[in-house]
Amino acid sequence: MAAISTCFFFTVRPTNTQSIVFSRKSFVLKPSRIHSQGLRYRSKRRSSVNFVRASGLVESDNVPSDVRKRAMEAVDALGKRVTVGDVASKAGLQLTQAQKALQALASDTNGFLEVSDEGDVLYVFPKDYRSNLTAKSFRMKIEPLLEKAKLAGEYLVRVSFGTALIASIVIVYTTIIAILSSRSEEDNRGRRGRSYDSGFSFYLSPTDLFWYWDPYYYRRRRVREESGGMNFIESVFSFVFGDGDPNQEIEEERWKLIGKYISSNGGVVAAEELAPFLDVETPNKTDDESYILPVLLRFDGQPEVDEEGNILYRFPSLQRTAAPQRSVRKEYVGKRWTDWVGQVERFLQEKKLQFSKTSSSERALVIGLGGLNLFGVIVLGTMLKNMTVSPSNFISFVSEIFPLLQIYAGSFFTIPLIRWFLVRKRNGEIERRNRAREQYARALERPNVSLRRKLLSARDMAQRTFIGQERIVYSTDKDLYEQDYDAQQWEQRFREIEKSE
Repeated sequence: MAAISTCFFFTVRPTNTQSIVFSRKSFVLKPSRIHSQGLRYRSKRRSSVNFVRASGLVESDNVPSDVRKRAMEAVDALGKRVTVGDVASKAGLQLTQAQKALQALASDTNGFLEVSDEGDVLYVFPKDYRSNLTAKSFRMKIEPLLEKAKLAGEYLVRVSFGTALIASIVIVYTTIIAILSSRSEEDNRGRRGRSYDSGFSFYLSPTDLFWYWDPYYYRRRRVREESGGMNFIESVFSFVFGDGDPNQEIEEERWKLIGKYISSNGGVVAAEELAPFLDVETPNKTDDESYILPVLLRFDGQPEVDEEGNILYRFPSLQRTAAPQRSVRKEYVGKRWTDWVGQVERFLQEKKLQFSKTSSSERALVIGLGGLNLFGVIVLGTMLKNMTVSPSNFISFVSEIFPLLQIYAGSFFTIPLIRWFLVRKRNGEIERRNRAREQYARALERPNVSLRRKLLSARDMAQRTFIGQERIVYSTDKDLYEQDYDAQQWEQRFREIEKSE
């Protein structure tokens, strides 16, 4: 393998507004690996470490919040000394996303870079890098507040829709009573008494209507949700609109599983090994492996052909790590293979959608009140059309907002009906995808002769390289003259190795 032993001048460019310049007097590097890490080298010597940044600029603010959070979680989980491949596989990020996030975080938190004897670039972060970043970034300070405001706004919509049902019932039946009373003053008291003493009752806590006066209501509501409870106001919204998509974060989970599986298997896999995590609805009966293309693009993979003509896929960036792991052992190919390697899930399983999380009694109460409201709106509409007396101010006001009451009463049952059909359709699709992934997973547990030989070939080609401190030949955290002495010692050892060969 070609190597270069000379003086290099490197420029790491995390963003357009900053650069990290450092030099190395003498060590072996692979130019291809340098370019893959975003480094540029020149045969030129430099004797200083120079950080160039725009004043007051926080580079991490230019990274999407989701990418930054996932990268930081991966950094914490991997011990704060990572490669780009480590973060990409752990967080399920694209290599370019992981690299940009690491460069920005290192720039903002006084992190430093290490370069191995083969040109691998490692990012090392201090223990308090999170607090350093939060102190600098106004965006990170307000993000928790914005998230709380978003959750509070969403909950406000939920309780408002439920409260509207109670308000609609009160307005509709109060108007009906007012119209009847205007027709006959003699029957007013009797009708009013019968209206309010009809025996109908339902449970409605005052705190459900006035939740915004209670500063601890939101916290108690979350406790109820975790224990499976739901108050009446929330159950109305749940019945009409549902409770959200349980697979909202399925893509993030998918890429985390794929990245973990590839790295655990030494960076070389067969297409059949990744099928249990992808959306291949029916087991492939042909040699078409185009479904693996998104994985190659995300983790910079490349196809390779083994001695037997099998097509395998290598991911070089996921083969080099700063986190020591167990070696890949080919005798585990077959049953329980995925259970042994890194405890990776057997296959990606989507959750089925629920029509509503409400209990049967809560649903019956909501349907009953919705039906009562719809019946009242129909009756009121007829009465407003046949009015012969001059309406009062209240009745005139109700006449003006009556179209809104009709829309609310009609959508109360129309939306759930449409949603019921959509939920059934989507659950059927989810079940088919889950069944196909499980079939691929079972095929890996009990592979036929052809697939077993393919898996064994992939394990033979696997390579997992741990980059320890003994392989670091340059660090931006050390003085250049100190590293010059280390470099001379390393170069002497390298020459001895060359002579022995």
